[in-house]
Amino acid sequence: MTFISKHSASTMRNPHDVQTREGEPVSPRRRALLAASACAALVYGCSAPGAGDAGALAQGVVWQLDDDHVDPRGDWNRLGVTDLLVQWTAVDGMSFLPGTAMQTVRRLPDWTRIAGEPWARNVIVGLAGRFDETTARAQLAQLVEQSRQLAAVRPAVHIDGYYFPVEVDPTWKDAAALAPLLNKLPRPLWISVYDNANIGGTALAAWLDGWLPRDVGVFLQDGCGVYARGPAAAREYADALAARLGKDRVRIIAEAFRPAQSGAFRAATAAELSPQLLAYRGYRTYLFDGPHYVSPQLVQDLLGMQQVQK
Repeated sequence: MTFISKHSASTMRNPHDVQTREGEPVSPRRRALLAASACAALVYGCSAPGAGDAGALAQGVVWQLDDDHVDPRGDWNRLGVTDLLVQWTAVDGMSFLPGTAMQTVRRLPDWTRIAGEPWARNVIVGLAGRFDETTARAQLAQLVEQSRQLAAVRPAVHIDGYYFPVEVDPTWKDAAALAPLLNKLPRPLWISVYDNANIGGTALAAWLDGWLPRDVGVFLQDGCGVYARGPAAAREYADALAARLGKDRVRIIAEAFRPAQSGAFRAATAAELSPQLLAYRGYRTYLFDGPHYVSPQLVQDLLGMQQVQK
């Protein structure tokens, strides 16, 4: 989602090839703090079952489309997933949908097949984005115009909303300029937000409430994948956003990756990811991202841990 922009250092910033926390190693002390936070999240999550989603570990999965991932396959529905968030349907001027003024990619997704998947019953369609976050923020008007073209042609799926894939964070001084442009896009509409500056959930909620249109929802990137915070702290962020914006406008992106050597990323283990999913019970939670990080083996491991916890 930047959720993930390919060269930024935030959550939906691309975890496939960016440095983590300026490339600094995670200290043993920080790992210990994160582990303690995860344990707290386990306790907190178990006391807050998700309304209408009894037994579900997650409700959604994110698909970050690129040339190597145009054919998403998985068994994420075993975790309770029914919703698909497509990060974008055009990136860097290349469209994954035919019928726009943009150049179309050589290999298109099989949208009809995807629509029949149990994990894609409801699809939030990502619009036009850029891999580079700085470029995306500088080209908002162009991306909105491209997004309008994409919304007009529509993929052959059950559309539950739209997502504008230019992530926001409180260090973006001109973020308020996005508001009138968002009003040109179809509804329901979502954006994503992260907080690498660690201003806290209450301040983040107040900042968003100061400029974001009232009918635009927010995906909160939890920050766990880059060790920005632990699950319990991410839950506190979500609660602060819900208190200020309304709970129906807040969903959570659970980062299903962790730093690996040389600035790369790997899939999170079940032991790492499970505390996130438990902590966020009561919110619609989306795994970032399914095709890259949430394998059938990880799904099985998560379900096995759930049985043990019961």
